[in-house]
Amino acid sequence: MSAEIITLTASDGGTVRFINEVRAQGGVKDVMFSPDGQYVVAFFRDKAEPAAKERLLEITGRYREKIFGQEGGDYLQKLYCWPTAVVEHEGRLGVVVPFYRDCFFFEYGSKNNDMLGIRKKEKVGKWFATPNHRAKFLDSRELGDWMRHLKVCLMLARAVRRMHMAGLSHSDLGYNNCLIDPTTGQACLIDIDGLVVPGKHPPAVIGTPDFIAPEVVMTSHLPKDDPQRKLPSRTTDLHALAVLIYMYLLYRHPLRGDKVHDVNDPQLDEELMMGEKALFVEHPTDASNRIKAANAKASELPWKDTSKLPYRITGPYLSALFERAFIEGLHDPAKRPTADEWETALVKTVDLLQPCSNVNCEQKWYAFDNTLSPKCPFCGSVHRGKLPVLNLYSSHAKGKFLPDNHRVMVYSGQSVFRWHENRFIFPNEKISAEDARRVGYFVEHQGNWYLVNEHLPQMRDVRTNQDIPIGGKIALEDGAQILLSQETGGRLLVVQMSGS
Repeated sequence: MSAEIITLTASDGGTVRFINEVRAQGGVKDVMFSPDGQYVVAFFRDKAEPAAKERLLEITGRYREKIFGQEGGDYLQKLYCWPTAVVEHEGRLGVVVPFYRDCFFFEYGSKNNDMLGIRKKEKVGKWFATPNHRAKFLDSRELGDWMRHLKVCLMLARAVRRMHMAGLSHSDLGYNNCLIDPTTGQACLIDIDGLVVPGKHPPAVIGTPDFIAPEVVMTSHLPKDDPQRKLPSRTTDLHALAVLIYMYLLYRHPLRGDKVHDVNDPQLDEELMMGEKALFVEHPTDASNRIKAANAKASELPWKDTSKLPYRITGPYLSALFERAFIEGLHDPAKRPTADEWETALVKTVDLLQPCSNVNCEQKWYAFDNTLSPKCPFCGSVHRGKLPVLNLYSSHAKGKFLPDNHRVMVYSGQSVFRWHENRFIFPNEKISAEDARRVGYFVEHQGNWYLVNEHLPQMRDVRTNQDIPIGGKIALEDGAQILLSQETGGRLLVVQMSGS
């Protein structure tokens, strides 16, 4: 006998239908599916307080409109699984949530013919954050590569940045509350129904272990109304975001080293490690919490060997932010990098990537290390051939160009986009279709590299003072200067040769 189909009127006036059988369960909710599989209805098991209902009505109403009803809203829909409406049935409160996109379900599952039975299950972020899970359990076709992991981090930073701009904080950001797909570089925040509205709706939870900020751990024993008690907020989100990015790029936790704080009390040891005594495992002057590679499992290496794969392999932009997050800002929340800063650094790091010459390299990409003979840190393969590095300068006054601390690496298939042409254009949810298109590309011919002009009407060879017409090309030689645009904020490329 098939389950009954229930029809309700939701808070937004729409009709909601669901099959009256529990198809999944979370910590506090029972999940029912709609007949068409387009959405789910998640009912809270406990009786909801009026304040909880008010929070949900604001999240599905005013705040949903604030984020998705503005420029770039369609793009942002992909970054969240945002509740659309509130329902009530038999005294229980529920939220209507879109069904997850297909890319967030395992296609191949785990190793050995899906021995764990995770095929078609959700790609919860935890699966991809540790070397043990990746090496021992997951089918290699689910793992993606380092470039895709960078893009996953970029999507997460973008989602958190937009949420913070709307005045909200997640309060429980961590790998259990995000779905990621390393094969495409997609990511999506889930469990949005507990968002914190500062001054109005306080956090319902303190977070997930591994992602709770030290100040929250340190004061968790105090009553909630104690002025010294620190609760989840925008700044605690920023700690969790930094931990997520570190783990998705280096597959280890930034605070879980081998320092023991209390040998007799494991719980107190944990609280000190994540709270009052929290210490970056790669702290430059205090090595007491280093991970001892000799104690790591074979499946955890080389990732847990910080001497072989230090955080600096992520490139200069991310390295600087890791230092601010885990050294300067670890116990001083005001110094933590914002989500916007992470987003900018990740975009610039994608431009620093080089493909590894080793076809068997698992990571396939690495960030340029600013040497004359760059090599992949993951497999040790040295770059072969000439490697043009393009240093970006932009106009700030007529004829005056200043460095942008931004580089673009050259490889077959690499492109120039409008955001490389002009510093006032940035690739985020607000970018227009016109500004998102490719304007040039690179090609190698007989060992030499060229930039081909596709859509740059003002492109010019500064050294010869000659225009490069659309359809034309210019050789990338050491010291070459290529003006991409003469408009305000227009960019100048200065070529620096690396490689052999």
